[in-house]
Amino acid sequence: MSYNLLKGKKGVIFGVLNEQSIAWKVAKRCVEEGATITLSNTAMAIRMGDITTLAATIGAEVIPADATNVEDMENVFSTSMEMLGGQIDFVLHSIGMSPNVRKKRTYDDLDYKFLDKTLDISAISFHKMIQSAKKLDAISKGGSILALTYIAAQRTFFGYNDMADAKSLLESIARSFGYIYGRESGVRINTISQSPTMTTAGAGVKDMTKMLHFSDMMSPLGNATADDCADYCVAMFSDLTRKVTMQNLFNDGGFSNVGMSLRAMETYEKGLEEHLDEEGNIIYG
Repeated sequence: MSYNLLKGKKGVIFGVLNEQSIAWKVAKRCVEEGATITLSNTAMAIRMGDITTLAATIGAEVIPADATNVEDMENVFSTSMEMLGGQIDFVLHSIGMSPNVRKKRTYDDLDYKFLDKTLDISAISFHKMIQSAKKLDAISKGGSILALTYIAAQRTFFGYNDMADAKSLLESIARSFGYIYGRESGVRINTISQSPTMTTAGAGVKDMTKMLHFSDMMSPLGNATADDCADYCVAMFSDLTRKVTMQNLFNDGGFSNVGMSLRAMETYEKGLEEHLDEEGNIIYG
């Protein structure tokens, strides 16, 4: 159902790869709500993924760009303003990748060159994106910028590895730049902390299926889906949230405020014997 919440607005969505991408769900909902948008991802992602085919279904242009490259970011915004006919009203950063996770390097045995890439791709790219847009005066007054994050930025989650560091930095950038951009141009910057979601990137996290099951058991409302996240993003892009900025907003079915649910306790007790060593001590992983 459409409410025309974004009628007449223009947006840029970074990170669409395929139909499983949260960014794709957001892109579709934005168009359904009346927006016109451009999509952006790396040239390799465009070749390997389905972004070109998907973009055609919603009438969106695709602009190749490496989000870690400032010149590419400037080109995305200048080209988008030319294509869409004016300043941009909303932006989504849905970008994240860890070479350490892909190579199965544990947190106490990181490759630091890989860590640099993790931080640059998953967090510093957000700063480059915002700074490029600001210098070009690409975002309209009252515009909204969002990035997707995860609760591992605040709490330790087994297997999330150096992506937790990246998400912490990402959220800090939203606060720091949110203050500056808000005071100077009225632009809002927020992060949405989404439930674990089985996207192409999410599938690379160790024991992702178990993480999904655990959070679903812990959350009073269950896990928020990619479609739920898209609805939240639309609300944050709309004028209904024009005084919300510098916030990390949880879209996780209540998981972030639950200590231990009854279902999780009972499951923990039943499965405890599977995680004991030969002397009966708990293996914590």
